[in-house]
Amino acid sequence: MLEKGGEKRIHYLKEARFHGRGGQGAVTAAELLAVSAINEGKFAQAFPSFGAERRGAPVLAFARISDEKINLREQVYTPDVVVVLDPTLPGVVDVTKGLKKDGIVILNTKDPPDKVKKKLGIAGKVATVDATKIALEELGVPITNTAILGAFAKVTGWVEMKSIIGAIKNRFPGAVGEKNVRSANRAFDEVKIVK
Repeated sequence: MLEKGGEKRIHYLKEARFHGRGGQGAVTAAELLAVSAINEGKFAQAFPSFGAERRGAPVLAFARISDEKINLREQVYTPDVVVVLDPTLPGVVDVTKGLKKDGIVILNTKDPPDKVKKKLGIAGKVATVDATKIALEELGVPITNTAILGAFAKVTGWVEMKSIIGAIKNRFPGAVGEKNVRSANRAFDEVKIVK
């Protein structure tokens, strides 16, 4: 696309795939990410893909962020980022399927990122955070979505942390929102990254 004065402008489209289990908030995480991007003036979309709709079953959700209108209406097959809300999923599902060569994996686990990188055999960046521990300590339940979004903001830079916080407070007003904000902030601070 050419801008005024004939300068070429590069359009960007970033795609993320969220892996979780029913009840962990993967769909909400994708939605909150999209809202955060929209609040920054970007274009975004988020949508789920359900199989067996029951608590504990593997769930997929997707998010796209762009600087231009998004016309795609299909699931994300080659994500820039894969977000895994449940540490047991990599043994059950190929979470890195289709991940771009320089893609990023953000995983909820106690394991350090270098161990996860080696285990998954990927070339890109890996980030880990014990989102379950954070969620239990801050929320009292193992719902890891807001914690994982704090890690996402730090690792990717796609959206600012203040936008994540705003989306969380809007979705969860009052004391519940404040607990979720603390969860996201802790994950932002505690995430570990290896390139």
